[in-house]
Amino acid sequence: MAASRITADRVRAWLGEVPDPEIPVISVVDLGIVRDVDVADDGACVVTITPTYSGCPAMDVIAEDIDKALRARGVDNLRIVTRLSPAWTTDWMSDAGKAALKGYGIAPPVQQVIDISALTRGVKRHAIEQPIVACPHCGSTHTRLTSQFGSTPCKALYQCLDCREPFDYFKCH
Repeated sequence: MAASRITADRVRAWLGEVPDPEIPVISVVDLGIVRDVDVADDGACVVTITPTYSGCPAMDVIAEDIDKALRARGVDNLRIVTRLSPAWTTDWMSDAGKAALKGYGIAPPVQQVIDISALTRGVKRHAIEQPIVACPHCGSTHTRLTSQFGSTPCKALYQCLDCREPFDYFKCH
């Protein structure tokens, strides 16, 4: 593909098709891992990614998947940069990503973590209380936390007290 035809919007759309390796129903874009896409006039592309947490074991796989997806579309001059600061937050997840999680049986985060209303004065983290988590299977909010740790470190294990199904909840952070 000619360098002039590659745009940041096009690259971001292509990356919207790259699934998260741990939760394949959500893309790395909808999860909020893709932080920035920059395409220079000569077609050089820099994709900046932020892990969901600094020790995320999937980041190498995610970088490889991004590399493969873009090279398959003719993006040959590519650099992938990992940025740890500011730290990723569930606030960066898209509404489409949260809906995909719910459809997959994982309750999406229900709270905003960062107050962005006054960015000129700095970022302030909200105190996180025990959230009211709706069951992704039946919609009931009659649920209980059974373990702070679910199938991955970013999820907690809940059980619905109405339909009795266990489910993961993607913790706010």
